[in-house]
Amino acid sequence: MTPTLRNMAMTVLTTADPIEKTALSREYAQVWRDARAAGRDIPLGTAQPPDYPARPSQPELLPPRDVPMRKPGTPEGRIAMLHAIAHIELNAVDLHWDVIARFGDVDFPMGFYDDWVQAADDESKHFSLMEACLRGHGSHYGALPAHAGMWVSAVDTKDDIMGRLAVVPMVLEARGLDVTPGMIGLFKQAKDADAVAALEVIYAEEVAHVAYGSRWFHFLCGRNNLDPTPTFHALVRKYFHAALKPPFNEEKRAEAGIAPDFYWPLVDDTAR
Repeated sequence: MTPTLRNMAMTVLTTADPIEKTALSREYAQVWRDARAAGRDIPLGTAQPPDYPARPSQPELLPPRDVPMRKPGTPEGRIAMLHAIAHIELNAVDLHWDVIARFGDVDFPMGFYDDWVQAADDESKHFSLMEACLRGHGSHYGALPAHAGMWVSAVDTKDDIMGRLAVVPMVLEARGLDVTPGMIGLFKQAKDADAVAALEVIYAEEVAHVAYGSRWFHFLCGRNNLDPTPTFHALVRKYFHAALKPPFNEEKRAEAGIAPDFYWPLVDDTAR
């Protein structure tokens, strides 16, 4: 018997080992896509996801200020950067399955689930790419401390789907569009072809994830007769506890459906 989509999401969320977690994520994404292509409906089901997904014993999770800073121009600094990206990608796997599991009270078209299943599959692939790069440098995910604040926005928005969409894909993932070109440049300088290829895949596919957030945020604004721009500003001020920082990748943000009047007014915002 095929489990419901939210059963699958719960299995991913409650699996601690990152290799097993991402393998399950990819397997379930394929099950979902195959069923949809064949015209078979997998029931959505119900779920009560935990506030925090299962995590391995390593890496040690530290407050952001306590994570050691390493110079990006050194081999150690580049390994630390790859490790940090792997950590972000693993959290993103859980974030996308969590949005599927958590908000069963909101009536979405099936396209909503198609998008976030695909995003979870992509993030699982991205984690595997980073893990392979780390292994190529004699390291692995868990070898270094990591940022403990990655899940704060998820907990803050656990009862607010519009807040979740505003903060996670439209702020946090959009930030990835801003900084990834610079990281690609660093690894090109280091002649690390594997890392460059992996980051270019991530960069290309993250645009779609930001676009999913924008699409469904605007969908809910339309359903609820809300003006998207001030609504976005209010939600970011409520849930994101920092100002947005330029420079912005305006081209890729526009490609993902986020106009400059969404983010520029929040740059100097101190109303927290």
